[in-house]
Amino acid sequence: MGALTVQVGRSVGQFPAARWDALAGGNPFVSHAFLTALEDSGSVGGASGWDPAPIVVAGADGVLAGAIPAYLKSHSQGEYVFDHAWADAWHRAGGRYYPKLQIAVPFTPATGPRLLLRDPALAPMLLAGAEALCRQNGLSSAHATFIAPDQLPLFEAAGWLVRDDIQFHWENRGYASFDAFLASLSSARRKTLRKERAAAQSGVEIRSLRGAEIGDEHWDAFWRFYQDTGARKWGRPYLTRAAFTLLGERMGDSILLFLAYADGRPVAGALNFIGPDALYGRYWGALVDKPFLHFELCYYQAIDAAIALGLGRVEAGAQGSHKLARGYEPVRTHSAHFIVHKGLRAAVADFLERERAGVAAEQLYLGEHTPFRKEPGT
Repeated sequence: MGALTVQVGRSVGQFPAARWDALAGGNPFVSHAFLTALEDSGSVGGASGWDPAPIVVAGADGVLAGAIPAYLKSHSQGEYVFDHAWADAWHRAGGRYYPKLQIAVPFTPATGPRLLLRDPALAPMLLAGAEALCRQNGLSSAHATFIAPDQLPLFEAAGWLVRDDIQFHWENRGYASFDAFLASLSSARRKTLRKERAAAQSGVEIRSLRGAEIGDEHWDAFWRFYQDTGARKWGRPYLTRAAFTLLGERMGDSILLFLAYADGRPVAGALNFIGPDALYGRYWGALVDKPFLHFELCYYQAIDAAIALGLGRVEAGAQGSHKLARGYEPVRTHSAHFIVHKGLRAAVADFLERERAGVAAEQLYLGEHTPFRKEPGT
């Protein structure tokens, strides 16, 4: 391979899929297929405010030794780790917060590798490349979000500021079935979950579709659901219609789609991605207001699927304390932040120290209110 250099690309698509995926470790969201589907569909780039700027370490032969999925951002939308207050404070102080560098999977609050490495010893080189990109181009900061826990020390060693938050994940403790999972809950919660599932399934047919089973008619239906949810939550949906077709074509059996039908017509759906050890719930939408259908499609069907597939956990997306009562437990998530200006860095560091204490207290409190049966003496 020879001497290694750090390069900034114009897109993930400029790199051969096999060379990129050799570093991705099987995570669906940092795969070449997922990231290029966003690029080729126009979901990132153009007027989106997400301009691809992947950072790679490569040899003279073009073989990649490391990579970072990175984007130049002109706003803070679609990140799920909120830094609007930092931007406002810096603007009031006379600084320019945007553009900034975002090391992330766009619109995807799922944990995963952010440093794609052949050798962990290359992490300092990659991170130094990200820092140099900021300094040399007048970027205020770099932000790596939803970092896989085993990579957090790499960012800490480079001196990046660490931020914590909480998500709710379901953990598969070797359950043989959904009923086995229910048996681990308190009696009252078992009854509640059974009632919710019965109510949600009444009058609808739920179909589970994977890979080649998903056709254009299914994506058309899901697009309508996604549009409705996106318009209500974010003001405008992040993904274009073409993104779903490309994801279906390129990711095959990594996609699992749940659709609910009423009178033969699809009325709601939930889109999931399958990783090596996790099922990731990403998008949901409905054209009907049916009690508990959201819980059924997004949480209970996901648990059923994870058990059937032998997966270790379900990540059901950002926020949502209502997941706690349905067996999803509070888990700490992490981001890391490089701030160029020393004064802004000091202010952010002080904020994060105080915020971290609050997050830890919240996780402890939530952990005491899970629906699982309490053993005597606990």
